[in-house]
Amino acid sequence: MKCILKNLLIVITISLWGCANQTSDKVLKEKKFESNIYVIKNVNVIPMTESNFEVIKNASVVIKGQKIFSINGQTPDNSKVIDGTGKWLLPGLIDMHVHTNADLNFKENSPTQGATFFMDTQDVMTTYIANGVTTIFELGGRVEHFGQRNEVAKGKVIGPRMAIAAMINGGDTNNGGRTVNNSSDAQQAVRSVKAEGYNFIKAYSDLNIEAFQAVVEEAQKQGLKVVGHIPDAFKGTTEEAFVPSFGLVAHAEEFSKQIREQEKTKEDAERFAQLSKNNNTWLIPNLIAIVKIKEQVQSLDSISSMEALKYVHPLLQDKWLNSNNYHKHSSSEFLRYLNDLIVFHKEMVVAFKDAGVPMLAGSDAGVSGVVTGFALHDELELLVDAGLTTAEALTSATRLPAKWLEISEKVGTVEVGKYADLLLLDANPLINIKNTRKINGVFVNGRWVDRGEIDKMLSELADWNTSKKEVYKWKNRREY
Repeated sequence: MKCILKNLLIVITISLWGCANQTSDKVLKEKKFESNIYVIKNVNVIPMTESNFEVIKNASVVIKGQKIFSINGQTPDNSKVIDGTGKWLLPGLIDMHVHTNADLNFKENSPTQGATFFMDTQDVMTTYIANGVTTIFELGGRVEHFGQRNEVAKGKVIGPRMAIAAMINGGDTNNGGRTVNNSSDAQQAVRSVKAEGYNFIKAYSDLNIEAFQAVVEEAQKQGLKVVGHIPDAFKGTTEEAFVPSFGLVAHAEEFSKQIREQEKTKEDAERFAQLSKNNNTWLIPNLIAIVKIKEQVQSLDSISSMEALKYVHPLLQDKWLNSNNYHKHSSSEFLRYLNDLIVFHKEMVVAFKDAGVPMLAGSDAGVSGVVTGFALHDELELLVDAGLTTAEALTSATRLPAKWLEISEKVGTVEVGKYADLLLLDANPLINIKNTRKINGVFVNGRWVDRGEIDKMLSELADWNTSKKEVYKWKNRREY
């Protein structure tokens, strides 16, 4: 008996030693990452802080572990030097409206059925990182997105921080999802969303007035923020949708569809801006989505000729080219409507700016023709074209989104103690907003990804997508 106990003790000791060794290895790897110290020398810093927007010229910025350790402080020994001469450092960009591809079940649901179509999370995230997008706001949240966020958090994937909103809609309950048509169901849906771990709710177009108001009121009680559409039920009485705690409108189009059948004027834009101002409701203009839809209505050449198309999964490439609903519904009337929207949405940007309503950059990335990461630069250019200064456009993609998401203590500005989510550019974006595309490298949660690594990641992604073009066809998706 003593012998058995002795042997058992030896086995347990060896097992515990092995577990301890594994844990020790993980800790060592983490410590190694945390101990990385970089110094960016002679760089021009655009801090994007509210109190100080002045460029800090020829600065030395020290990154230690995951955070900004000092600006123009003493450089620690053994720092890895990045030459910032003639370069510009600003906060990593935030895209406030994305739809991120994730694993999906294309077949009928069953008790043991998992996803049937799988996305490599690194492939999904690469285009964000390659474009300096270090935080995203997912507006169609599913459990798979929590899984992606965990992969990033574990360090298995180089990807952006993810804020995730759960969608609540109304209408036919047979359509699935969180569908509510009365106040009690709406309240319970909000409570369920909170229990599932979401911090945000996206209210959608088919909610009736009773359910929408209940969603917003219950969200406020539960400490959740609401972003969303202006439900169609408010058409003709748009002002009634602006209830306390309806914090953010997801598209400028949500306003324009309220007056779809009538001529849209500067006075309409100013009225909508005042409604938002009075209710402290912010706006994501989302200009690029309508521009891309218009291009697809005109011709699918706008898709096939896209330089960034090679970075899109081949299944989606095939969908955009061969099952494109925008192009299927092409008509001169639809085209005129889209042209009117493009003009009116520019007027809205000016009206909201004049009224002092904060606007946030969002691209609707993932929608047909809108490529994740790349599209945020398109959006910034359109915002400047519409009337924002370059500084205002940059603010809409850095400090202000962080403020609305309530993560300002972590990201959104270049300050000591903030996480090192940073974008290093070869040219000054304050002179020309197109310079946000001239990326020298990106810090992602303190990890440095230089231009060479970015190009390598993009090249590998494009090669894989090209090699699988004949494997993935949208018409065969139910077979996957």
